[in-house]
Amino acid sequence: MTEALMASGPASRSEDEEPLAGPKRSSSQAPGAVPKRRSSSRFIKRKKFDDELVESSLAKSSSRAKGAVEAGRCSGSEPSSSEKKKVAKAVSAPAAASPVPPAGLAKRMKKSKQPPQVTKDLGRWKAADDLLLINAVLQTNDLSSVHLGVKFSCRFNLREIQERWYALLYDPIISKLACQAMRQLHPEAIATIQSKVLFSKAEEQLLSRVGSSSQPTLDTFQELLHKHPDVFYPARTARALQLHWQLMKQYYLLHDQTVQPLPKGDQVLNFSDAEDMLDDNKLKDVRDEVLEHELTVADRRQKREIRQLEQELHKWQVLVDSITGMSSPDFDSQTLAVLRGRMVRYLMRSREITLGRATKDNQIDVDLALEGPAWKISRKQGIIKLKNNGDFFIANEGRRPIYIDGRPVLGGNKWKLNNNSVVEIASLRFVFLINQDLIALIKAEAAKMAQQ
Repeated sequence: MTEALMASGPASRSEDEEPLAGPKRSSSQAPGAVPKRRSSSRFIKRKKFDDELVESSLAKSSSRAKGAVEAGRCSGSEPSSSEKKKVAKAVSAPAAASPVPPAGLAKRMKKSKQPPQVTKDLGRWKAADDLLLINAVLQTNDLSSVHLGVKFSCRFNLREIQERWYALLYDPIISKLACQAMRQLHPEAIATIQSKVLFSKAEEQLLSRVGSSSQPTLDTFQELLHKHPDVFYPARTARALQLHWQLMKQYYLLHDQTVQPLPKGDQVLNFSDAEDMLDDNKLKDVRDEVLEHELTVADRRQKREIRQLEQELHKWQVLVDSITGMSSPDFDSQTLAVLRGRMVRYLMRSREITLGRATKDNQIDVDLALEGPAWKISRKQGIIKLKNNGDFFIANEGRRPIYIDGRPVLGGNKWKLNNNSVVEIASLRFVFLINQDLIALIKAEAAKMAQQ
């Protein structure tokens, strides 16, 4: 038996090794053939999505369970109790892994389990306001006094302060959020809030005992703090006590101060009676030279501005007329002629007017810049003049020509203007209209003067 087994052992091994050696022999037998290209059956690893992670975990757990069951089946012996437990755990693993939520839902669940952030919007009430309200109420025990004496970050009325105080006392959610917000305040901010806390009546009574005629120092108030630590607020300083004592002294609230009562008679002294009782000779007229100089300079500046506004009044009137379209009639008893443009209307009320472009240093009668672009127009472009015989002439004083009814008038020349003449200056067109009635009167007077 042993010899047969030994003889069969090498034979079976050689039979197993033959298929492995087969490919090697074949490859060695064909040296001239092209070698086969090697390729890997492994897939490239990539980042898995959430659903793929869940499916892969399920597949792995199920494969483990199948392997464990097959191993139990292959073994001829009955599985032990420990192996049964392992197989049961492996089989139950997919069932337990099936309700695994996706990663996004798990993040939301984690966030929901975290405590609410303190930075949640608490409305108009800030953490500093809550701390100031609590300290002020503990000092005064009166919400109306808190409303009148405490300056919050916003203006709250008495009802809002009462509602906030009751919410801090009886609403657990608001109270918890407010406490968490107050714990996150900086120590310097807390010290600033505590310095604004109102003084209680007991504190003011101790301060009122300091005489008004005396001149207390910081040491006096520091000693007062040491003597009565249970009365004064813990954040009080000697400087704060001194400032509040000075304020009480200003309003006559100290013990040794008295307020003069009003006269008990029927006649109450009013302002006019007190003014009559004053002696003007006893009043000293103190002259302030600096103030007088400033008043003089301000008066001069205002007069200059009024003068400039008076000069620009006709410009604004022209703009108002062009916008509203409610212009006055062309002629009146003082208008000799009118130079009408597309946008504005210039009235000639003197025998000689100047045309051009107005600047700060050059003031003229007719500013053509109000009609349109006037950068090509000279500062003194021309002069329109009325002669004694009733004729109007225009003289060109600028560099560019002036066109009268299409005829150019060069610089240094003049031309007669008739009624309804078209005047063109640097692409700006105007119509010259003459007040015939007024010119006829002028011509009649001139004729009488010539006869005499």
